[in-house]
Amino acid sequence: MTDQGTVWLTQEAYDKLQAELDDLRGPRRQEIIEKIAAARDEGDLKENSGYHAAKDDQGKQEARIRQLEDMMRRAEVGETPPDDGIVEPGMVVTVDFGDGDHEKFLLGARENLGEGDTLDVYSPESAMGAAINGKTKGDQVSYTAPNGKELSVTIVDAEPYRA
Repeated sequence: MTDQGTVWLTQEAYDKLQAELDDLRGPRRQEIIEKIAAARDEGDLKENSGYHAAKDDQGKQEARIRQLEDMMRRAEVGETPPDDGIVEPGMVVTVDFGDGDHEKFLLGARENLGEGDTLDVYSPESAMGAAINGKTKGDQVSYTAPNGKELSVTIVDAEPYRA
């Protein structure tokens, strides 16, 4: 997520991300440092593909560390919401766009999805996420999409996400 809002995470997702961050800061960072040092010892850095590959890996890893640190700083850890039909982060929501076209998605953060789950994810800070948050089954809400169009959706269902 690139917005500066709160990231809703289950305790399980938070713990998984913290373990990844610890691994990247510790053993994985040390591995990259050793690869760079070994490649540097081979000589001419201009044509040393091992060195350039290791530096590229280091850049990607440091970017992931920054992303995780930001996400953890903005995280709000909570339990799965109750099955009360109220739309809130952690709920799988089905909406109707008025033409019978339904869309089902998780309101929350992608990091909460289980392994292999392909469910779409909407941030609670997104235009639609903010409009439907706190609403219940049968409610119709309007919001302005990022392209400037005024859209209306009816909430068909809201149930807690289960990995």
